Amino acid sequence: MGTSASKLATLDIVLDGLMRRYKERVPDVGIILDAMVQDGVVKNALEIENDHIAFRTMGVPQLGVKSFEKIFLHYGYEKRDHYFFEGKKLDAWWYSPPRESDPRIFVSELRVGDLSEESQHIIRSYTDEVTSDPADELDLDNGAEVDAFLHKPSWRTPTVSDYQALLKESEYAAWVIYNRYYLNHFTISVHNLPVGYNTVAEFNVFLEKHGIRLNTSGGKIKVSPDGGLLQSSTVAEMLDAEFANGEKLQISGSYVEFAERKVLPEFAALPATEIKRKHRRDGFEAGNADKIFESTYTTQTRR
Repeated sequence: MGTSASKLATLDIVLDGLMRRYKERVPDVGIILDAMVQDGVVKNALEIENDHIAFRTMGVPQLGVKSFEKIFLHYGYEKRDHYFFEGKKLDAWWYSPPRESDPRIFVSELRVGDLSEESQHIIRSYTDEVTSDPADELDLDNGAEVDAFLHKPSWRTPTVSDYQALLKESEYAAWVIYNRYYLNHFTISVHNLPVGYNTVAEFNVFLEKHGIRLNTSGGKIKVSPDGGLLQSSTVAEMLDAEFANGEKLQISGSYVEFAERKVLPEFAALPATEIKRKHRRDGFEAGNADKIFESTYTTQTRR
């Protein structure tokens, strides 16, 4: 059973809203897209395939993945594999899209109960302001309403001291307490680009030529054990953030990711012109994702 045309039209409104605001907050996006056009990699940004977009959530009652996923399940996304990140105290799932042209979605959730009492107390002092599941109150068929929800604060603006206390134990927690549901990253599918740019290795050279800083955690290229999924990412932009009481602090915002999905062995004989998304390595890889998360971490942003 396909997803109705009206739901897909609503999904377009939501995805367009996410990308518009993300581009405003992440200058690297414009720099990369402009450079791709300028160097003749693509004629315009519409030719670029968005492999996936990612969101971060807090694992507390009323919020977390079980709330957030209601939005995209409504538009025909399907929940797929679960990933566990022990060191970062995270769970994550990915969702396959209703159309091949839509990005996959990767949603992670902080296991708040696994943190220290102090961090749990700080987080809950904010998230307890959300007393019912906000997704249940949304008209999911109203794209503008959903878009606005994904960009509005669910709790009060944090204090610098709370942010810094969380940062010491979980950089992920600190990121979410300030940035909430802001799009964490979007991902350029490099395998669909012209020869010379269609591997992560070659695309990284192009990026660095244009002055883009890459995440070096686990090496600039993260490779899945099966060799089918290669990923790299920029280092998150530092934003001048305003906290409670008008205090200001530079914090990490969002970043851009690049993915190369190899053709699966059983489709190796297919002519390049016939290769679709279904013929390539799908899903994600916990080892790769673990290092990609660090694009917003101070080990990367301050080096």
